[in-house]
Amino acid sequence: MTLSNGLTPEAPAAGASEEVAASPAASAEAVGRVLGTQAASPLSFWVGLEPGRVVQLDDVVVTRREVPGHGQVLVAGVVTKVEARHEGASFDSDVFLIADGKLPAAVAESAEVRVTRVEPEVFVPPLPGSPTYRAEAADRDQALYFDVMQKRVPMGLGRDGHPLYLNFDFLDGTRGAHVSISGVSGVATKTSFATFLLYSIFTSGVLKAEAANTKALIFSVKGEDLLFIDHANTRIDDRARGDYARLGLPAGPFGSVHVFAPPRPGDPNAVPHVSARTRDVSAFYWTLAEFCEQELLRFVFADAEDERSQYTMLVAQVAARLRTDAERADDAGAVRVGGGAPCRTYEQLVDLVEDLVTGEDTRARWAGAQVTMGTVNAFLRRLRSSVRALSPLLRGDLPGRRPHSISTADAQVTIVDLHNLPERAQRFVVGVTLRGEFARKESSGTARPLLFVVLDELNKYAPRDGDSPIKEILLDVAERGRSLGVILIGAQQTASEVERRIVANCAVRVAGRLDPAEATRSEYGWLTGTARERATIAKPGTMFVAQPEIPVPLAVAFPFPAWATRPSEAHLLAVNPITGAADDPFAGLPADDDVPPF
Repeated sequence: MTLSNGLTPEAPAAGASEEVAASPAASAEAVGRVLGTQAASPLSFWVGLEPGRVVQLDDVVVTRREVPGHGQVLVAGVVTKVEARHEGASFDSDVFLIADGKLPAAVAESAEVRVTRVEPEVFVPPLPGSPTYRAEAADRDQALYFDVMQKRVPMGLGRDGHPLYLNFDFLDGTRGAHVSISGVSGVATKTSFATFLLYSIFTSGVLKAEAANTKALIFSVKGEDLLFIDHANTRIDDRARGDYARLGLPAGPFGSVHVFAPPRPGDPNAVPHVSARTRDVSAFYWTLAEFCEQELLRFVFADAEDERSQYTMLVAQVAARLRTDAERADDAGAVRVGGGAPCRTYEQLVDLVEDLVTGEDTRARWAGAQVTMGTVNAFLRRLRSSVRALSPLLRGDLPGRRPHSISTADAQVTIVDLHNLPERAQRFVVGVTLRGEFARKESSGTARPLLFVVLDELNKYAPRDGDSPIKEILLDVAERGRSLGVILIGAQQTASEVERRIVANCAVRVAGRLDPAEATRSEYGWLTGTARERATIAKPGTMFVAQPEIPVPLAVAFPFPAWATRPSEAHLLAVNPITGAADDPFAGLPADDDVPPF
């Protein structure tokens, strides 16, 4: 191939050393040459494109330079800006004269390249005129550090259609842990990417023998969309299957899933409050005895407003008194205090606490002699307002020794369905469950097997301002979870509203479609200027991913889910006991036109 200046790709550019050897990338596509009109540095340079050659944002390119005493040095990078202009035009109106052929000019296209790797590490700028190639195969792996990743997790496809990987060492706690995913709700596909990442971890082989024991705990707050991830997606097509094949992943559903749902309000049998799923669903709740013994009262007051109030000390005081003074009344989990009548419902327990903190004979012990009645009344108002939200979850009226605890031991993926609960009850469930799982991992004394925790709306549970019991647990997970094998995959609309220490401890940061105002916040400083602008127009299914080894974020397109993301997509056939034929359990239901935004 001959370039426009008469040089072949193998020939040294003007001003380059005469000793430059034939490039190992000579067989790859030459896209242009390093510009001499723009200053080139070891960190970035510009490439003038050959006529007929095109590069786009996120393309990986390489160039080489012969350095005396060091041999050939590879300089590789990612295209972060592409420009086209008329050379020879002086005024804006010249474009019309040039288009009519009345004014001579040439179209020049150039691309800015941000250097990702210099190998060996001899930090010299590429020489102007040096040929630049589109990175392929080994050069691409070297440019993006894939060649040094001993444990790679496919995270999607790049703009060139080839796989992109995460270094699992920065996920499993070896060198880092935790993932932060940000983006506009309903457009950024944060939950979809989080579940795909889990699927990739479980099925890519990176876990090896640990795959069977590695667990995931997902808190679901968006309808019943996540309750069928163990069923094949009926909308997957051959193109999506091809994407999975290129990533080296099977195109199928999750293999082992158990769903926990709250009891239906007012149901004496505590039937799980779900509509479409009937198999592998268990109801969860806590007995009143467990509520007292484990001091769960503090999670009733689990938002920042409570922590800013003066009754926080009273909450701790009452919780401690319930732990020491409340006794089990029967196997159902009812409790009594001081030989009184047993409390079998949460409302009865609240009434008892009210009597104890306001009674003349018991107030000093239960509330403290120095606590004013104003503080007591504020505490009681807040406690009383929790009855409606928490009554289905705190029970002493169900058969004893009935399984009711959330456990990750039964399946590889455990889903805790919260969408039917009010926000206050959601906080309670998340806080108590996370505390229990974190304590279990601490008591095991080993980081393996890993536990991945997927939590959406992280800004609600760990806001930047204020304190709460849930925020304390999440901070503990972010700061110590790496050593205990608890890996947080947190999603939020606005990373700027999440506790800084949690985001700072996330080794992997991901952004989907961003609000323009949010994109300007300092929390997205890891995005390049161009990537930050692109994030405001990113299509659903496109994410920008930053990991410690690669100095620029990568634009990733992850494939359409191979698992059902709503009941209407579930490939689930039941056998009719009368006809013996396979029936569709969703036949006759209104069609769901809400197609996933991929």
